[in-house]
Amino acid sequence: MTESTQLIRSSDTRTAAQIAASHLKRRHAAERRFKAIGLSAVVVAMTFLGLLLFTILGNGLSAFTQTYVKLDVTLSPELLGIGEQRTAEALATADYGGVIKDAMYKRFPAAQSRAEKREVAGLISSGADMALRKALAANPELIGTTQTFWLVADDTVDMAIKGYTSRQTGQEGNRLSDKQLGWLAELEADGGVTRRFNSILFSSGDSREPELAGLWGSVVGSVFSLLITLAVSFPLGVATAIYLEEFAPKNKWTDLIEVNINNLAAVPSVVFGLLGLAVFLNFLGMPRSAPLVGGLVLALICLPTIIIAGRAALKAVPPSIREAAAGLGASKLQVVTDHVLPLAMPGILTGTILGMAHALGETAPLLMIGMVAFIVDIPASPLDPSAVLPVQVYLWADSPERAFVERTSAAIIVLLIFLAAMNLGAILLRKKFERRW
Repeated sequence: MTESTQLIRSSDTRTAAQIAASHLKRRHAAERRFKAIGLSAVVVAMTFLGLLLFTILGNGLSAFTQTYVKLDVTLSPELLGIGEQRTAEALATADYGGVIKDAMYKRFPAAQSRAEKREVAGLISSGADMALRKALAANPELIGTTQTFWLVADDTVDMAIKGYTSRQTGQEGNRLSDKQLGWLAELEADGGVTRRFNSILFSSGDSREPELAGLWGSVVGSVFSLLITLAVSFPLGVATAIYLEEFAPKNKWTDLIEVNINNLAAVPSVVFGLLGLAVFLNFLGMPRSAPLVGGLVLALICLPTIIIAGRAALKAVPPSIREAAAGLGASKLQVVTDHVLPLAMPGILTGTILGMAHALGETAPLLMIGMVAFIVDIPASPLDPSAVLPVQVYLWADSPERAFVERTSAAIIVLLIFLAAMNLGAILLRKKFERRW
């Protein structure tokens, strides 16, 4: 081999090595850019999520406390308007509001004009009489005595105590007048104002007064709706998945059914609400705003998710399980019910819980069937009118009072806790019962 040939081959080798090194360098740079883009996307998503949670918690945590005012109340039979009567009927119709106003007038005797008396009485919630009503119902012997009660403050007082509205006198736009701010400062100086856990939020239904508005009615309505949804969608979804995966012949009709089920999973939820309005309310005449109808509509939304998850879980069971059971003489039904279905059940349950969590957060279809109505009473059955948590958020977010802003965020926090619990349940089920083949 000549010297010139060796030089050419050596040059070619160096050129190939340089080209390979250049390609490798560009590939590594592309990988670094891809990782940086992915990391940036995660950081941006987590930033927005953190900002959302920070805003919700910042607005909503204060709703879990409520301002109360201490007041010495004289439970005079004359002021109560019951005379010598002590029956339950008389106590139920007594003038508790008049007794509270009289106590406020005595607490602030400087309030003489009608306008001043109206302002001083406005420091206490219009629903504060419930504390007196419960106390006298439990112990009528209190009539004729003077008792100290912690009464719910008006929402304007509550917002001022929590710092959401200004307490500086003379400012334009204050919800509390200068005299009310002075009376409030006097109550605070005497230890007559405190903040306690807002039990009303978890024991009462909706109200026009923010300080009296609670979530319990919508929580009960959501539970009733989800129970109806589970009772309807789970057996239908599992049965459909079993039939399509294990028994249905593979032809154009089953292919058409599968395509339609997949399409139903992508249909906007408001369409199901229109279907519920047309069928359940207008055609079948079911009660409007009832959890029964809401549960049926949500079941229609959950069905495609449960069917798809159920088929995936059934398909994940190895064919050897079926073959072994059939080889021992089991019928097709016994193979499915005794062997395949128990092994696929964890995946089916996981899909069901995720579908139920999706249904819990739905609002649009429930608005279409009238569950946006203002309901004060706690529903006693799925046939009673009720709201649900997402609709309650919608109703409170549309209210002009500042106190409803924090209650809207508090309702979102409760809803997120429900959703997190359901998703955590799905994860635990998958971790506990999942089998790897």
